[in-house]
Amino acid sequence: MNTPTVVPAQAGTQNRTQRSALDSRLRGNDMPAAQAACLYTLPVPRDARLALARGWLHLGLAALVGSGLFSILLVASRTPGLNRLLPTADFFRVALVVHVDLSVLVWFVALAGMLWSLNAQPGARRTAHAALALAGSGTALMALAPFLGAGEPVMANYIPVLTSRVFLAGLLAFGAGAGLLVWRTLAQAPRLGIAFDGPGALRFGLNAAAIAGAVALLAFAWSWTQVPATLEGKAYYEILFWGGGHALQFTWTLLMLVAWLWLAGACGARLPLSPRVTVLMFGLALAAVFATPVAYLAWDVASVEHRALLTWAMRLGGGPAILPIALAVLVGLRTAPPLPAAARPWRAALLASILLFGAGGLIGVFIAGSNVRIPAHYHGCIVGVTLALMGLVYHLLPVLGYAAPQGRLAVAQPWIYGAGQLMHIVGLVWSGGYGVQRKVAGAEQVLRSAGEVAGMGLMGLGGAIAIVGGLLFVVVVLRAMRAGAPRPLYSVPAAS
Repeated sequence: MNTPTVVPAQAGTQNRTQRSALDSRLRGNDMPAAQAACLYTLPVPRDARLALARGWLHLGLAALVGSGLFSILLVASRTPGLNRLLPTADFFRVALVVHVDLSVLVWFVALAGMLWSLNAQPGARRTAHAALALAGSGTALMALAPFLGAGEPVMANYIPVLTSRVFLAGLLAFGAGAGLLVWRTLAQAPRLGIAFDGPGALRFGLNAAAIAGAVALLAFAWSWTQVPATLEGKAYYEILFWGGGHALQFTWTLLMLVAWLWLAGACGARLPLSPRVTVLMFGLALAAVFATPVAYLAWDVASVEHRALLTWAMRLGGGPAILPIALAVLVGLRTAPPLPAAARPWRAALLASILLFGAGGLIGVFIAGSNVRIPAHYHGCIVGVTLALMGLVYHLLPVLGYAAPQGRLAVAQPWIYGAGQLMHIVGLVWSGGYGVQRKVAGAEQVLRSAGEVAGMGLMGLGGAIAIVGGLLFVVVVLRAMRAGAPRPLYSVPAAS
């Protein structure tokens, strides 16, 4: 009995020609087979997995839009007169909680869902759609919670929360969706063998990121069963999210490394890094995540030793792989052929990503004490991951059925966003030298000198520019979606 095959309908002549030219370039059809095998590009399926990937992309974009709206509310909460119109007196921290969760947690998981959906084998479609539905409904509940009785904002590391039932229900639903996503990704992971080429190395990296995600989910569940019931507020949530939050950093780092290689390959760069060595780098980036279960087995979740081992593993993990891959990408880009206009936005995102992640990593070396140098470090690293994922979105839009982002705005957007964030973290490092404390705002910062004021002023200006850059990304993507609507998918019987 013949099984149905999903076939895309015909698109417009211009978009079809554009996609064909891009696909030929990205698959290495214009170079010898030996060179194409080492090109770090990943074939994109042409079946119903595209619709699933588009669903996760839409969730990620919705999270960025919501995050941008809450960033505006952050400003309103500090504006005399306007702050009286907001639901709670402490709306600044309420809005900050939702802003952070949407712009980091939901955005990263949604983009991981897009990439894992494209990489996985077809099958388990009900599980795949259930994961997306749970994650989407959970995101909506978290975004609505501030207006339905926010509860108390808890600025815990990795996943800040509101203590309201609506927010916590949304977070649980989102976590369940993420759990189904990771389970389905691992269950439907493609078989890779041992003869790795460029695409095989990228698939290995995506699978490794899913393994790190599974370890993170296990850590969250383990902490939930072990955290002392006598703890309340920040102490409770800090311990609850500490182990899983550290493990999640391995997932984001691996996704970023995959994005760097994929985008470099999409630019036609031939990297001085063989696929087998790349697989070794991914393995090294993943290895330290397995210190997580050791920390849970060896020490109580509230112990200093437990926290110290997880912190040490996070600092070690990814380090041996990041620098070699970044250098290989930069060397490869220097010898890459001239780029078509469609490739310039994702090259800009790639270079900006390496710059910001490098700046964040360098700042981490000089952290001493609990001051704003700590958020400068992780802001740089998080933005490095975000820019890499933005670049992959630009790259994948044509093969997802949309138009390719082009024009000055698309090329400038990564640099605007990256420059704003670089100003933001430089301001934080500057202020950290004066001992300005983290997680405080307004009068609580106690800015005594002109240097402290200048540093925090630079931080604020950079943050405002970065918000504009983030919103411009949404504008560029929505324009591309509007210019080339996705081709409808329909089923036809396969030929006998």
